[in-house]
Amino acid sequence: MARAVLIVNPYASRVTDDLVDRVVGTLGDVEVHATQRRGHATELARAAEGEAEAIYVFSGDGGFNEVLNGVGGSTPVGLVPGGGATVLARALGLPRDPVAVARRLRVGKERRISLGRVNGRRFGFSAGVGLDAELVRRVDARGRSLHRGRAGNLAFATAALGVLARERFRLEPELEVRRHGRAAFALAANCDPYTYAGPIPLHVAPSARFELGLDVVAPRRVTPAALPRFVSYALTGRGQERARDVLYAHDVDLVEIDCDRPLPLHADGEDLGDVREVVLEAERDAVSLLVD
Repeated sequence: MARAVLIVNPYASRVTDDLVDRVVGTLGDVEVHATQRRGHATELARAAEGEAEAIYVFSGDGGFNEVLNGVGGSTPVGLVPGGGATVLARALGLPRDPVAVARRLRVGKERRISLGRVNGRRFGFSAGVGLDAELVRRVDARGRSLHRGRAGNLAFATAALGVLARERFRLEPELEVRRHGRAAFALAANCDPYTYAGPIPLHVAPSARFELGLDVVAPRRVTPAALPRFVSYALTGRGQERARDVLYAHDVDLVEIDCDRPLPLHADGEDLGDVREVVLEAERDAVSLLVD
């Protein structure tokens, strides 16, 4: 096996043959593996763990998530951004140019971070039950292609408007965050920002940090009058921690959620199906990532 392994998702929206060649040339002695199906990156990462000095991933957040679910923490992982959002790499402070990132990762230092788990599935930056998971599902329903990957920010915005309009911009409580109260939906963050809308970071859980436990944010209900305030919280990162109509749990190791009905669940933007129960756990000091 080569000094390092490079796992490539050819369906990621910004991955091209030319960029793969340039990333490989920058990284040097790497053995390249292209994923062929869902879950393949997890298998490849598990096989490389302990055998290679480093595991690089040229993909979007879905491929990053799969690799994080395949490593045990002993082999450092380098994230080369190849998706439309690549939230995890950007939250770690990496630029969006994959060749520039490959250059930095080759000489980068290691950073230990915590990960989250939702119903046993690891996630690097976020998980959610309810509203945002439904948006992920609606965008996924548009399909992916080898040349375009998954639909981008406009599709998510359109899906959000469609869901809210269907409910007349009112979301009532339909889950119970144990020991905290009832809420309309729940978001779990392993870092800040929670995600990006194009170039704009969304600070859903402004106190979340990679080195801490999880932050869980759950609006008690959404009304037309409150919606602009919730949007302001996400844009500015101020207000939600003290808002009476938002449940905010900071740096926690375990949160359990009971849903009134089966609700969609996601981890790092990957649809995990419908669930009635959600168990969120923090896995502290879980993995080593290569950074600047």
